[in-house]
Amino acid sequence: MRRIPLLNHDQTLFRDIEVFEASFVPEQLYHREAQVKELAFLISPALRGVSPENAILRGPPGTGKTSTVQRVFAELKDTTHRAVPVYINCRHDHTTLAVYQRIAGQLFGYKTPSRRLEDIREAIAAALRETDVTLLVCFDDAEHLVVAGTYNNLLYQILRLYEGWEDLRAPGVIVVTSDLEMQLYAEADGPVRSVFHPTEIFFPPYAKTEIREILTDRVRQGLYPGVMPPAVIDLAAGMASDAGDIRLGIALIKAAVLRAEVDGRRRVEKEDLISVAPGIRSPALEVRVAALAPGERALLYGLAERSLSGEEMLSGTVFEEMRDYIAVGKTTYYNRLRRLAAAGIVDLLRGAGGQQVVVLRYNPEDLLAASAPER
Repeated sequence: MRRIPLLNHDQTLFRDIEVFEASFVPEQLYHREAQVKELAFLISPALRGVSPENAILRGPPGTGKTSTVQRVFAELKDTTHRAVPVYINCRHDHTTLAVYQRIAGQLFGYKTPSRRLEDIREAIAAALRETDVTLLVCFDDAEHLVVAGTYNNLLYQILRLYEGWEDLRAPGVIVVTSDLEMQLYAEADGPVRSVFHPTEIFFPPYAKTEIREILTDRVRQGLYPGVMPPAVIDLAAGMASDAGDIRLGIALIKAAVLRAEVDGRRRVEKEDLISVAPGIRSPALEVRVAALAPGERALLYGLAERSLSGEEMLSGTVFEEMRDYIAVGKTTYYNRLRRLAAAGIVDLLRGAGGQQVVVLRYNPEDLLAASAPER
């Protein structure tokens, strides 16, 4: 029997473990060259002292939208002082005050102590005019602004920040969403549309061959040679393709390598990937469930329980048998059910006799874990 060489206690299989973190921006964005080029073109006027164009970036989760913005913004910071790019994660910063403080922090290098919106707004405008730079703001996961009721107010105020200030250029705005049911331009009211004329850039899902190429590059950057055989990368690519999210493949590779390290092995096997897979939920599912309201999460939890127990999933039957658990009327129930469908978590299909059938898009165990009530 061939002896497998083991790692010493102070050795690792990772050349750079940061390559497998969600915040990592790769050296090269494979299969997103067209999107990078178009976004760069829209904001290029800022490099010539002219107001940039606005943009909407749309596509399913895990299709490179955030990485594209971060790559373009990083190049802006490295090559010019004529534009100040500010990235806003709307999952965390979705109030008007939080957004303005984030912009001020980028401009001044520290979080302003003031909590008066007008004071912060005036300070931002004054700093932009004094330094003669153009502000460029990206609202990532912008659907959270819509839910928070701050979307129109923020876009209107930022796009009209120049008003009352001589020689101050209009900022550029990039809004990003993974919710394909939400039309961000349609969500804008009349006053916002008068100044918000975005170009839409679509990010399609990656094909399996594209996912494999991207994962192979991550392995090259993040692991030592020979640690992960091509067959294991193929398996990770297939699982990520089935889930429709490349981030799942990245998470699987990281977890499989850590498992091999714990065992003291220098090479990752298919069994490592298969073993860690049940504990890795799709990042797309995490994002979608996190965006749900508490009542929608409760309904999802109940649907997952019914699916696991093998009970009937006709929408009318579900309502009758869950009405005490969800404690809402029929109209609210169906609104929540449609919201789950719009979020890409369930499908509502027509069954025999025209009855509506609820079909889960994800493994019910994963749905239970993701939507479980906080304790």
